[in-house]
Amino acid sequence: MPVAKPVSSDGRVIAHLDMDCFYVQVEQRKRPELRGLPTAVVQYNSWKGGCLLAVSYEARKFGVKRFMRGDEAKEVCPQIHLAQVPVTRGKADLNSYREAGSEVVSILARMGRCERASIDEVYLDLTDAAETMLAETPPECLEVIDDVALKSHILGLKHEDGSDMKENVKEWLCRSDADHRDKLLACGVLIVADLRMQVLQETQFTCSAGISHNKMLSKLASAMNKPAQQTVVPCSSVQGLLESLPIKKMKQLGGKLGSSLQCELGVNFVGDLLQFSEQKLQECYGTNTGTWLWNVARGISGEEVEGRLLPKSHGSGKTFPGPRALKSLPSVQHWLNELCEELSERLHIDLDQNRRIARTLTLHAGAYTSSDSDSHKKFPSKSCPLRYGTTKIQEDAMNLFQAGLREYLGPFKVKTQGNKKGGWGITGLSVSASKISDIPSGTSSIMKYFQGQDQLCSPSKLGKDKFELENPSSFSENESNSTSNVIEHMKLPEGEPTIKTESSDLESMEHKTSKNSLEVPFDSSMSSLKNADFSQETPLSFSGRESHLEPKLTELQSKVSSEESMFESGRPASEQRVKRNSLRDKGTPSLLRFFRRVDPSCSLQSQVLAQSFDNTNICSSLENSNSIRGDSLSEDVQRKEMWQYNVNEIDPSVIDELPLEIQEEVRAWLRPQKRQANSVRRSVGIADYFSRNKKL
Repeated sequence: MPVAKPVSSDGRVIAHLDMDCFYVQVEQRKRPELRGLPTAVVQYNSWKGGCLLAVSYEARKFGVKRFMRGDEAKEVCPQIHLAQVPVTRGKADLNSYREAGSEVVSILARMGRCERASIDEVYLDLTDAAETMLAETPPECLEVIDDVALKSHILGLKHEDGSDMKENVKEWLCRSDADHRDKLLACGVLIVADLRMQVLQETQFTCSAGISHNKMLSKLASAMNKPAQQTVVPCSSVQGLLESLPIKKMKQLGGKLGSSLQCELGVNFVGDLLQFSEQKLQECYGTNTGTWLWNVARGISGEEVEGRLLPKSHGSGKTFPGPRALKSLPSVQHWLNELCEELSERLHIDLDQNRRIARTLTLHAGAYTSSDSDSHKKFPSKSCPLRYGTTKIQEDAMNLFQAGLREYLGPFKVKTQGNKKGGWGITGLSVSASKISDIPSGTSSIMKYFQGQDQLCSPSKLGKDKFELENPSSFSENESNSTSNVIEHMKLPEGEPTIKTESSDLESMEHKTSKNSLEVPFDSSMSSLKNADFSQETPLSFSGRESHLEPKLTELQSKVSSEESMFESGRPASEQRVKRNSLRDKGTPSLLRFFRRVDPSCSLQSQVLAQSFDNTNICSSLENSNSIRGDSLSEDVQRKEMWQYNVNEIDPSVIDELPLEIQEEVRAWLRPQKRQANSVRRSVGIADYFSRNKKL
């Protein structure tokens, strides 16, 4: 239902630019030999040569129309050239057309606030640019006016027999006695003509334009004279335009509302609405819709041009007409997987290039049943929160489809496959991602801290600032698909977190608890790690649910001993220690092992981070310790910096994006452990498995 919006003054200058048979122009730019020839762009399939998506003006003269089948077009126009839309994943790939549309938008946005309405149409608010031109170089002061502007169509401007149309247009543009609104429109005519020429020179595309005081009138005007022309609607010509405009031609009146106006009120033209009062229209169609209809009849619209260069949503769909209808769940699953894969790819590109995320996943479908009684029913659209990642989107889309199918057929009529008596068929599927918003500045992915090249693991590049978890809302992308996946928003200041290391000996590690926060103090040097000797360590001990690892550990330790005795005499001491450490790490899957595998320099940090976890707060600190193997450390202890975040703000879905080998441990940290009423609380954490002195 249309909603009445506040009506602003008509002193604005709004332009609507529409690309002329855009898909054809894109193909003609690829193949210049097609210019000037009857051409159409076809989405090919085996049924009657596919469907025509765009038809050149040369082909339209022969009677070729959009949505004709390719075979029909050849019968009407044998010399027509059919350019096929690229195919990816068994469906049309429109990326080349989207990219071409972005070229045009980038040019048009230079002059004013720009709203990309679709792949081939744009709204521009040129009010500020027109005001500036009127103040500095008004049209009446121009000696020469571009020929493109002089070819403009100005509604209401009469051309007497034998008069020069260009001279009449120039006279209208250069009137010194015109009111302020018409002078602004005259400036808008010159600006739009110049923009259209820039688009042609830089992209080889032509476009048509409508210029008026609001979006509604500008869109109507842009379609009146095509191709490569522009039309102006002054305030004095609005009534003449609308009184003869069929009601179905007006935006938002082409469906049920327009049919209702025709049947119940006898309204066939937009101008016919003038005979009804606002109160009468409100009684028939409600307050908002009634007021909106009253304004439409007078050419009034308060809809603002949104400053948006990027699409509001992403979608992927495919139709299955006639015998190609999908009649089984496996076939639906196959095509949903293909559509979701394309959608996920586009979301990933949007995330990487524009730092935007979508919040809602929606599924639409067209369906039919063999039962006549259900033929009027429509397949219900279903939505859910969008989870990033191809597999997750595929799973959610299938769940939405099954929910919609149950509602469409009834809970007891769902069948995995249709049959002649009571089957169903799917004639169209589409998935879309909406509610797209920008990622707040200063946010980054948590996966950044698991990468070896990350500055957190590079002591030589560390700064002195803090960072902390900022936004509890999260989203995730498959790690295998992107290195810039976003799993959790984190606030990163201009500097980098300071990590201080006062000693590499883990024997003096102490546990500290602080409510709802993790505090990890470090020293500024890690040089002692290079000389640390870990060759003599106490065997690890396990208890509770980890006791099943003891036999494996014992076997592993014996293997280490045999390896040591075999190569003891033939290897240098440092090389033996490296060998023993690598063998000891095997069989102990852990967050620490993951950190070491990604970047050895992260070893100390990861052990500290894993030291102690509590139900609602986690705290770990690294204190001073004695020197290792006689290596002396500086007595100057630098001030410790803290790394803090709230455990309660961690989204559990983040865990699914971590490597499988550490998911169980991290879930254990975040999940409260049940204890008997009289049992004594024990601090058990992953660090206990790596401490050489502390045993459970």
